[in-house]
Amino acid sequence: MFIGEYQHSIDKKGRLIIPAKFREALGNSFILTKGLDNCLFVYPLDEWRKFEEKLNSLPLTRKDARAFVRFFFAGATECQLDKQGRILIPSNLRKHCKLEKDAVIIGVSNRVEIWSLEEWDSYNEADDLSYENIAEKMAELGI
Repeated sequence: MFIGEYQHSIDKKGRLIIPAKFREALGNSFILTKGLDNCLFVYPLDEWRKFEEKLNSLPLTRKDARAFVRFFFAGATECQLDKQGRILIPSNLRKHCKLEKDAVIIGVSNRVEIWSLEEWDSYNEADDLSYENIAEKMAELGI
C-alpha cells in the first residue's frame, strides 16, 4: 500500500527520485502513465494488470470508452529505477502534468501519483475539493 506525500525536484534530464518507501513496493519494473487531474499514475506491474483488465472490459463500441482506454495506454511506459532511485519521465508525460522543476509524489493506496508542485497546490486549494465538500459527497454515496 502506498501512503504519504514527498517533494523532490526533477533534474534537467527529466529524472525524478522516487521516495525510498515506494521503491520496494513498485518492484524492479513498473508502469508510468498519464493520470487524471493533471498528474501521472505509477502502478506496480500487478496493479497495472488489474487496471488493464478493467480498461479492456470497457465496451469497444462506445467512443468515450475507446478514448478513455487510449488516454492511459498511449501515455504508458515501462520504467525501471536507476542506481540512485530515479526514473526518467518522458517529455510527453512531463508536459501532460506540467512538471518542470518541483514535484510532489503521493501514495494513493494501490498506486503512486506524481504532480507538479504548482498543480498539487492548485488542486488542494480548489473550493469544490474542500475536505468538507468531499466528505459530504462521499456520505451521499454511503462511504
